[in-house]
Amino acid sequence: MSKTIKFLTILTIGLIFTACNGQNKSKDQSVDQSISKIEVIDFHSTHRCMTCNAIEANTKYTLDTYFSNELKGNKITFQSINVDEKANEVIAEKFEAAGTSLFLNVIKDGKETQINLTDFAFMNGTNKEGFSEKLKAKIDTELKTL
Repeated sequence: MSKTIKFLTILTIGLIFTACNGQNKSKDQSVDQSISKIEVIDFHSTHRCMTCNAIEANTKYTLDTYFSNELKGNKITFQSINVDEKANEVIAEKFEAAGTSLFLNVIKDGKETQINLTDFAFMNGTNKEGFSEKLKAKIDTELKTL
């Protein structure tokens, strides 16, 4: 009997941890059909660690260094959003951001596709050159689709 209970417990825990893995994290939504651009969104909480601050700083550095013309022309926009502020509740829920998260929201012909770069950001956040090089490549790839 105890082997059956252990098996069911392990099975239940396994199901809990894998329940969300099959979901597509990229979400498509519709907005104004004439809009085609990339929104770079850095979500954060009020109290941030060194890595969280580095993610924002390195994102800004990358955009300013490699995409200044696209920023000026609103082909790329950047937002830093505090998820702890009541005013940001709706957008935080839209992206399911509860703390530090980095997203590309690619809008092509009014259709939104959210690309979650949070894992990438945390893995590379404190490596300015590596972070910038990889983020630049991701943005370049998405720009080609617009």
